[in-house]
Amino acid sequence: MSTPAPGGQPELTGQVMFYRRPEPLSLEKHRDLGVKQIASPFSFLKTAHAVPITVSEFGVAATCFPIIFVGPEKTPVAVMGVRQNENEYVDNNGQPDPDVYLPAFARRYPFVFASDPKSDRLLLCVDTAAEMVTSSPDVKFFDGDQASKFTQDAIEFCKEFERQRRATVEFVEMLDKASLFEQKSVAFTPRDAAGNAGQTQKIADYWAISEDGLNALPESKFQDIRNTGALAAVYAHMVSLMNWQRVIQRTMRRLAQ
Repeated sequence: MSTPAPGGQPELTGQVMFYRRPEPLSLEKHRDLGVKQIASPFSFLKTAHAVPITVSEFGVAATCFPIIFVGPEKTPVAVMGVRQNENEYVDNNGQPDPDVYLPAFARRYPFVFASDPKSDRLLLCVDTAAEMVTSSPDVKFFDGDQASKFTQDAIEFCKEFERQRRATVEFVEMLDKASLFEQKSVAFTPRDAAGNAGQTQKIADYWAISEDGLNALPESKFQDIRNTGALAAVYAHMVSLMNWQRVIQRTMRRLAQ
């Protein structure tokens, strides 16, 4: 993992949700840049109906959202809306519900680590297209020729996020190896102002951890999983699925209005 580079712009690979123009943070190019206070720093979440989370966040996220696993890599995400590009936990002014948890994936913005294939390392990048990034900042990225305290804190936050991301990959691989994932789907039936039911709409096909599969594990394999400390996250995920009704009801109330 790399601190802000003194110069040069290595090639980056991959794309990350929310980031439009990520650049490796460098003294040469970003000496005068920093961030300013804006009214709605999380407005970019308005069109995110699902946000990736790490296994360390399962406990707190489970109090607010369904946690599901998606895609061939079974990436865990917090479901924040039942329809594409609609987040039921962010209002029209771009303000998140103050009573719900914000995933670290969103809180690290506008910073992110990116891969440099030429050196096989991670570089701290900043989305220079972010609304809060400016050449007239309240807080600068650099203090003289050194990273500012703000930037150093961002580096540490992103380092911890990367550690948790890797732990999440290992968590998923462990459960996948034990054949504990099952496919599920969820749907809802919209109703008009008079209460008449519309056509049932499928929300998602997803992966979930099978409670039956967990209970059927041989004792030795169950203990292996327990000894990793993963059971708390497993049970948090299972409990979180009861939040499907909560996010559906938010959608129904908004559509009724």
